[in-house]
Amino acid sequence: MFKHPLFTKLMALAAIALLLLVGLSMIESVVQDRLRYRSITAQSVADSLAGPQTLMGPLIHSACVESWEVETGKGDERRMVEQRREFRLTAMPEQLKLTTGATMEERARGLHKVNTFNLKAQVTAQWGSLASLQPQSTQKNSRMHCGAPIVMMAVGDARGIRTARLTIGDQALALRPGTFHPTYSRGLHAGLPESVRGKADGLTATLELELVGTERLAIVPLGGNTEVQMTSSWPHPSFGGRFLPSEREVRSDGFSAQWRLSSLATTAQADIAQGSRICIGGYDESPAEYTPGSATPRDCADSFSVAFIDPVNPYSLSDRAIKYGVLFIALTFVAVGLFELMARLRVHPVQYLLVGSALCSFFLLLVSLSEHLPFGVAYTVAAAACVLLLGYYASHMLGSAARGLPLAASIALLYGILYTLLQLEQTALAVGAVALFLVLAAVMVLTRKVNWYGLTSVGARPAQASAGAVPGSAE
Repeated sequence: MFKHPLFTKLMALAAIALLLLVGLSMIESVVQDRLRYRSITAQSVADSLAGPQTLMGPLIHSACVESWEVETGKGDERRMVEQRREFRLTAMPEQLKLTTGATMEERARGLHKVNTFNLKAQVTAQWGSLASLQPQSTQKNSRMHCGAPIVMMAVGDARGIRTARLTIGDQALALRPGTFHPTYSRGLHAGLPESVRGKADGLTATLELELVGTERLAIVPLGGNTEVQMTSSWPHPSFGGRFLPSEREVRSDGFSAQWRLSSLATTAQADIAQGSRICIGGYDESPAEYTPGSATPRDCADSFSVAFIDPVNPYSLSDRAIKYGVLFIALTFVAVGLFELMARLRVHPVQYLLVGSALCSFFLLLVSLSEHLPFGVAYTVAAAACVLLLGYYASHMLGSAARGLPLAASIALLYGILYTLLQLEQTALAVGAVALFLVLAAVMVLTRKVNWYGLTSVGARPAQASAGAVPGSAE
């Protein structure tokens, strides 16, 4: 059995398939390297411009110190020692409304492009009673000292602030950098008069803010009732975080989304009061740069986000295409094997190797061309080159153009199906499964009358085709 020509050929094809798998893995490593370079590019843009952004606020806070004296010691050693308690008073808005619009701009480093956004936001915050800013003594005869109330707005990366204007009623307040908050230090603030402390009828603040950032925007729903309306020219938003939009409309020219949240559904106010970290995606915004955070969802304040990332960038599409490489090679080998079986041809393992190598070269062509051309054009050029090459070679390998052209047409059909799968997001698995089932059904129908036992019988070697057989081919 082990000396049977069919067994020998199967072993040779298995070795060739293993060699081609190694080639595919090397091409896949090239794509992974390109994806890493793109991540480095995104980091470089964030370092030079501004990173992923967060909006948290406005809120009012005031730092206070309570001090009192305690008698210590006995007899002549008795003395008075001052003790202190430092704390912070915070007033969260009862109503918070954000109306935002984001325009996109591509930034490039070499061949790699990164999406940045320019956000124009109008933030309106309404406070009811500000009794929470009135300090309460915890010790008898203590002395209380509080700093001036501060209204602040925290952002993820203060370098992205372009313009800002804050008004309370009809009065414009002078804005200063920083927030004077120990946890959320990046942002802007304005001082408020002492008269607002304990104010029963509250106040309303309006902030007009222009902010730039890279790829992702997160918002903390800090109000008792929070309403966010967002529009953008980006047609591929990725909504994330703890809350999805209540309403959204995604169009080819952009999207619009609306969030309506109540403090009954979110712990954002308690999280911020406790100084919880603000995490967006895989990034932890507290306290330093843009490195993956180790915080779990329980450690992070409630927030929601929108990512302006291209879901079909050429590297992710090429990576997805390579995952179908094994199936491509297997189906092509099956097709060539059917021609061998049905037409009584003999195809040398070296010829299988060359056909498989041509199929592998498609993926390398696709990666390299998509760096310079639109993905659809790059895919068409790479597929056309491989189909023409395989059609020409198969016409000689199989003995005639009448056999080679159908093989080339079937490979072209495979490329067409693969391109369709790459463009689909929700139904890719279903379409791929149906296509694979149809191919399997076609093979079963074509081989339904083949006597497989006869192929392994002694002397049952298929006759070599008299027309167009490859000279010198052997098993």
